[in-house]
Amino acid sequence: MKKVFFLLFLPLQLLAQSFTPTEINRWQQKAKQTTIIRDNFGIPHIYGTTDADAVFGLLYAQCEDDFKRVEMNYIEKLGRLAEVKGESELYNDLLIRLLIDSTEAVADYNKAEPWLKKLLNAYADGINYYLYKNSQVKPALLHRFKPWYPLLWTDGSIGAINTADVTVTELKNFYTGSQDFSSAIPKNAELPSGSNGFAFAPAKTESGNAILYINPHVTFYFRPEVQVQSQEGLNAYGAVTWGQFFVYQGFNEHCGWMHTSGNTDVADLYEEKIIKKNKALFYQFNNSLKPVTQKKITLRYREGNALKTKIITAYYTHHGPVMAQRNGKWLSLKSYNRSLTSLIQSWQRTKAKSLDEYKKVMDLKANTSNNTVYADNKGNIAYWHGNFIPIRDPKLNWSKPIDGSVAATEWQGLHKVDESVHLYNPSSGWIQNCNSTPFTASGPSSPKKENYPAYMAPDGENFRGINAVKIFGSSEKYTLDKVIAAAYNTHLVAFDVLLPALLKAYEENKGTATYQPLAEPMKLLTDWDRNSSETSVATTLAIEWAQKLSPAIRQVYVDQGEADQVQKTQKFAQTASADQLLGPLLEVKLELQSKFGKWQVAWGEINRYQRLSGDLDQKFDDAQPSLPSGFAPSTWGCLPSFVSRTYPGTNKRYGYNGNSFVCAVEFGKRIKAKSLLAGGNSGDPKSKHFDDQAIMYTKGQFKEVLFYREDVAKHAEKTYHPGE
Repeated sequence: MKKVFFLLFLPLQLLAQSFTPTEINRWQQKAKQTTIIRDNFGIPHIYGTTDADAVFGLLYAQCEDDFKRVEMNYIEKLGRLAEVKGESELYNDLLIRLLIDSTEAVADYNKAEPWLKKLLNAYADGINYYLYKNSQVKPALLHRFKPWYPLLWTDGSIGAINTADVTVTELKNFYTGSQDFSSAIPKNAELPSGSNGFAFAPAKTESGNAILYINPHVTFYFRPEVQVQSQEGLNAYGAVTWGQFFVYQGFNEHCGWMHTSGNTDVADLYEEKIIKKNKALFYQFNNSLKPVTQKKITLRYREGNALKTKIITAYYTHHGPVMAQRNGKWLSLKSYNRSLTSLIQSWQRTKAKSLDEYKKVMDLKANTSNNTVYADNKGNIAYWHGNFIPIRDPKLNWSKPIDGSVAATEWQGLHKVDESVHLYNPSSGWIQNCNSTPFTASGPSSPKKENYPAYMAPDGENFRGINAVKIFGSSEKYTLDKVIAAAYNTHLVAFDVLLPALLKAYEENKGTATYQPLAEPMKLLTDWDRNSSETSVATTLAIEWAQKLSPAIRQVYVDQGEADQVQKTQKFAQTASADQLLGPLLEVKLELQSKFGKWQVAWGEINRYQRLSGDLDQKFDDAQPSLPSGFAPSTWGCLPSFVSRTYPGTNKRYGYNGNSFVCAVEFGKRIKAKSLLAGGNSGDPKSKHFDDQAIMYTKGQFKEVLFYREDVAKHAEKTYHPGE
């Protein structure tokens, strides 16, 4: 049953909770034990007496840089977006509420060990102290942060919620009885998120030290750059997801870790056989009937000046919440989207001092969304494809819904870490993962596909992976600068497959009146080296053309048994008709002519970086200043990713996803590192650190990382205690 109630918004001052003198005194004492040094790029280096002091300072500093992003991440994970953005977010909220139970998060907080509870309290204290000291800041919804909030989001990944491909539309259809199937079943589409992680053993470097390259591809401004240090052994540098208290991708003085997204099967859909009996719902399991659990979920959404309430009855089996209906069958989801153990693992890896210690952290087996590339100061390099991997019947295709009525499809515990696809110190001396198959992760030293069940690594090959393997398979001896140069290779490998087919089709049809206008564009494409650059007109033609081709060739992530991106592109190139190949290029020429008065448009003229405001939803404007970028979407094989598109009212394309925090680290007796961040570390347009890295970002020009306190002090812009 769904009910709607109407509530008037209360005045803002009544919603805000006042802070007690006891709380304020506690925060002031913590502040005295915490020092923040902002360097010349505005990067906060936080020094605390204890780990908890460092966490306190870290969250305070994050709020200084971009409180809106800190708050919005938790509004989302609380399932309360609709209270801010309106009814359109209602079923996104329902999805979160089905998969992330706040009562479980509170229970985990209450049972947390003292050391962890101190960190959780420090998290809340840091944000609440910021709100107390900055009364001019008006939260969108959350006026007091609770210490159990981090237990809603225990992994720093941008794709931490796993629905096993159920869409919000499917969820809405099921719980409303709607027949809108316009986007119910996932379609092949360009997936801009991804990452590159590279590691080089001493045998592959000039210095004889291991080097790690950290290159997440996410929505711009999703993570800032930070350093946190305490007298309890914490000293981590890297990228932290807004509102979280652990460095997600980074390094300490002993080792470094880079996470890439993968397609390891960590969540499954179960087809349930539902039976209605005596007006009650049951589902069949092992020749018996079990009652369907029902739970009322209260959702609120904003409409004008009113706050409306909708109560939805959610259904559950022992597998998990019912998420959708396909082919007349209810689908329940078994997943592991948050856990106390996952948060412990996220924290403890930042304090690991060796490969053995890092392995012990991996043995917690609670990382559900990431692969990991690793390097350390002993010269070790390593790779793990996934971490949390349920044991299942390998004869079944787990990428499809499974029969939920039999015990044979139940999970049988978790695989040991050393049973997963992994690499420790491969003889090739290098490791790469570009959201691609682990079976080419180290050239001839790669793991063998036949040694693992298919659900462990259904990931196929992609064009970035092909590019990386070709580059790192050489005899090059790497330095930090050489690693960065290699990682900024802009060869668009996809066009090594697509362009020959296009050229062949043109040669066979160039005499026709329809395709004669393509003579000049085809000459440019024929002579093109297939590298993207600011000045290249061929890059513009190729990318605009490719994006009009089959959506299948843009699909990076694949399921068990599917052809991968490279195979789909090869098949398309072999089977496409001349009209399928040449027609889209003719469209591109006409569109460019219409938009810009000429078709000879260099890539940097239309592929732009622009940051006009600190708004969470960026707006773009052709009339406002912007910077050219020669980088391209990683979909086509470019290692540095810059995903751009046009927006309402724009003819130019503007970047919104791709390289974010990028860092190269060398682990010698003394850490050497260089980094780069999209735009700048501050979300405040009035700050000089809002866009002080923008030009560097569009050119791939890195800054020196200041890891040691004496170096930070030499470049200090501001030194203070939180609240000063």
